[in-house]
Amino acid sequence: MTGIYTADPRIEPHARQLPVIGYEEMMELAHQGAQVMQTRAVELGWVNDVVIEVLSSFEDAPGTQIREDPLVEQRNKVRGLAHDRNVAKITLVDVPDRPGVARSVFGPLADAGINVDMIVQNVGHGGATDLSFTIPRVELAKAKRILEPLIREMGFRDMTTDSSVAKVSIVGAGIQNAPGYAARMFGTLADAGINIEMISTSEIRITTIIAEDRVEEAVRALHAAFELEQPETVEAAGAAAG
Repeated sequence: MTGIYTADPRIEPHARQLPVIGYEEMMELAHQGAQVMQTRAVELGWVNDVVIEVLSSFEDAPGTQIREDPLVEQRNKVRGLAHDRNVAKITLVDVPDRPGVARSVFGPLADAGINVDMIVQNVGHGGATDLSFTIPRVELAKAKRILEPLIREMGFRDMTTDSSVAKVSIVGAGIQNAPGYAARMFGTLADAGINIEMISTSEIRITTIIAEDRVEEAVRALHAAFELEQPETVEAAGAAAG
């Protein structure tokens, strides 16, 4: 690969190389699974206002510049897709709905160096609630060893785990401030018969947890739905919100 692409070209053959991408967008892509750049390297470039150029080691071809993007408002809102298979989901069933429970769960995980990513807590009923969250799949066995004693100590009814899930994200500056992008993403996955298990959003990202065996299909469907194979123009940016 000669730079940053709209998706992994090994999955989506129509993925397009981006000439420029902003620091914040690149950090989100890296954090959500794109393996081209380390998040810390992008952060250091951003803090020190250093332009980073991603080039191929094997061919002399134009790459992608990571820098402040003055044309960000004129580009497509969705700049790229990222996916991550190193994900596991843990659900604590019938967690007592009282202050301090979340600290008792997530504190020991943090002390063990386990990074918790997405967290979803259902509305409590009858003094209990279900709590689901994701962690790196490689940390699942350690997390289970830490959490199993809490089931007895705190009165959880059960703990379930699922290591056959993955993350798929769309990333782009201003996604949350423009209507229609979440609906288009969810509708595209629904039309493909792909069930969404969890959702997380930020100002420039929408992430879903889906079954791991549907990741490649989801990436290709979303790439087509947001027309990421098309060259970016001012007109395309306006049409993308429609």
